[in-house]
Amino acid sequence: MTFRAQVFALAALVTALMSSAPSRADSQFQTPWSNQQRAIVLDGYEHNSFNLPEIVRDPRIAAFIHKASDGLPAAYHCGRIADAKDQEICRRIWRNYAVSRELYQTRRVLAKALGLKWGSYHLARPGNPIEQANHFIDYAEPTSDELMAIDIEDNDPARFMSLADGEIFVAQIKLRTGRYPVLYTNGTTAKYIADHRLALPILSRLPLWYARYEADIAPHFPKGNWQDYALWQFASQNNCSKTRCPYRPNGTNRDIDVNIADMTVAELKRAWPFDTLVPAVLPDDMPKPGERPALPSDILMASMEPPLVDYSGLRQIPDLLIAAAKGLAATVQASIDGLGDTPQAVDTMVTASVIRIAKSHASEKLTLETIGNSLRAPMATSDDHPDSRMIAGLVGFCFDETSTDVSHLPAYAMQR
Repeated sequence: MTFRAQVFALAALVTALMSSAPSRADSQFQTPWSNQQRAIVLDGYEHNSFNLPEIVRDPRIAAFIHKASDGLPAAYHCGRIADAKDQEICRRIWRNYAVSRELYQTRRVLAKALGLKWGSYHLARPGNPIEQANHFIDYAEPTSDELMAIDIEDNDPARFMSLADGEIFVAQIKLRTGRYPVLYTNGTTAKYIADHRLALPILSRLPLWYARYEADIAPHFPKGNWQDYALWQFASQNNCSKTRCPYRPNGTNRDIDVNIADMTVAELKRAWPFDTLVPAVLPDDMPKPGERPALPSDILMASMEPPLVDYSGLRQIPDLLIAAAKGLAATVQASIDGLGDTPQAVDTMVTASVIRIAKSHASEKLTLETIGNSLRAPMATSDDHPDSRMIAGLVGFCFDETSTDVSHLPAYAMQR
């Protein structure tokens, strides 16, 4: 092969490899905004300044999501406040509320007239999830073609709506509108929801509006029920400066939030407003039908039928029993070795006493105290051993009862 032929062969091989391998820009998790075919969505609130006619000059921008409500409005009348300063604060709150709602409605009309898809979000605060859902709907007045979103900024119930209340909020939205909202949240909260999707069956299946300001989210994306994001908020004032920003739309300042969709503009407009649940994906450790989950290790035999003696109390004192048993065994063995036929009596008494506990006192804990009491009360049966009183005395002595009368015991029984 000539040198020129080798060069052509190498060039062909490189071209083939480049055409077969997916480029970084084609990945939905790695800088997808660099792909000119991906749709852009902006979102803002009442304090953002932007020019909608200038924004729509960018053909990639397909939609705008605007903040609507925030928690609940002030639940009082300013005229009832006696203090003049507090009354003025109250009036300003309501004035700002009225102005922000009017601004929201004006921007909505203009954006939709310019061909943008429209959406709104509710900043969820602690408590009152049903009232907040009603407030959001009354504020935004969403039409059937408009996206709705619940914004749970972080898994911090002291500052934002709890995830449990978020489930209630979403259920109320579905009840009143017949549609589901999108879930906006950060990476940490999204991962928690994905990991606990059986406990959060609604939130974990809402289309995900994912907030993470990195170029590559593949190592972090919470793939529970979510196999992809609906929107990824990749740029905001968190990672945009005056000179550098991942994407700076026309007609906006660097405080505007920019989102990417894993679809073209035409595909996004067909998928809008993302108001259905994503398919459920069961956890890998989910028990299969017919499988019986393993029982907890601390279930006691006493819970079985018929009831058995509950020995669980003995587990609390194993170390004490071992230490006591060593000394007791040595002393008792030395005594029993010199009793002749007495070991049979000991065995008879101990067996009879334990049987009596099991039959007559099934609910009584088998402890050192109960064993001692039983052994000190020998069975009055026809085959009772004649040395039973001596054995009872020995038992009391072995259990360190200083008050035990041992004067009647023979000398050999007291030898150590």
